[in-house]
Amino acid sequence: MELNELLTFIEKQKDLLQSQYKNVEESKMTLAMTVKLSEEVGELSQEILGNLSLVRKEKLNRHNPETLSDEFADVLITTLILAKKMNVDVKKALESKIDKLDKRNGLEKDWWR
Repeated sequence: MELNELLTFIEKQKDLLQSQYKNVEESKMTLAMTVKLSEEVGELSQEILGNLSLVRKEKLNRHNPETLSDEFADVLITTLILAKKMNVDVKKALESKIDKLDKRNGLEKDWWR
């Protein structure tokens, strides 16, 4: 999947959420999405612990590479929806951050393009 396809999907998901919760105040929706992101990061953390066998034995059978992948995807999607909701241009933000990291690490500018 290309980044533009992902961002189109994110726009549709954001619109869907807004239509489902149209009577909810904007600031409350933003707060709810932030809390949702925290929840998803917690679920990803549990999956990582499970995949590293660092959970109780009775919980080990719940964890596998597929559920780990799902949790990473949930965190990414929720993060991107929240960024869109906060009017962050994700492409520009990523390019800017990559440039800063490249500069810090002594890499040639735009090597990845």
